Amino acid sequence: MRIIYDVPNKTFTGATMIALIIAVFSTSFVANGLQITIAGGTGKLGKLLLPKLLDHDVIVLTRNSFLASAPNRVTEAFGYLGEGYLRKYPHVQLRDWDGGDLLEIVGQDFIGWQDDALQNTDVIVHLVGGYTQQREMATERLVRESLRINPSVAHVTVNPLEKEIPKISPGMLTLKTKRIQDCETMVKENIKNNRCLRLEAFRDEHACEKIFDSIKSLEE
Repeated sequence: MRIIYDVPNKTFTGATMIALIIAVFSTSFVANGLQITIAGGTGKLGKLLLPKLLDHDVIVLTRNSFLASAPNRVTEAFGYLGEGYLRKYPHVQLRDWDGGDLLEIVGQDFIGWQDDALQNTDVIVHLVGGYTQQREMATERLVRESLRINPSVAHVTVNPLEKEIPKISPGMLTLKTKRIQDCETMVKENIKNNRCLRLEAFRDEHACEKIFDSIKSLEE
């Protein structure tokens, strides 16, 4: 037996009505969550964090979304989530961006990332790894563009404890420490709503919980 629901000017079958109800509830559910943009979310920490954000819509900024979403990892030069991972977590979308360094960009896929990723976002999470100048350039890009497009967005930065930097990345300690401090200062001085986290090294699950708690505190 096929049940028909009459609505002015429209007729729905039972299956269609169920689909509509699911869509309404899904839309309501997402509306209660946050729009989160994560820079550097294709790394090890990002891969652990993303499943904890099922109640939210997440955009991961990556310098090569094609490689980051490929069935198999083909290079160590870029972060990687993988096709299977993204199918498992449909709340996650990838978006190409310039990473703060336009000289490294090939093609035009990154154009317009600011509007796509920042226009409606509630929280930006800084997970860009490494301790080169790239870290500072990426931070400046996120701060500058978010102030231009969406000044009310909150920023959550993630950095290691100063004493643990040598364990993670030996050598040039003074320069690396300064770069991390400069990134934090840039966020603190320009973004009203910020959380600058210093987390223990090699405790990735614990770090993800701390990041998740910081994001959750922004909802309250």
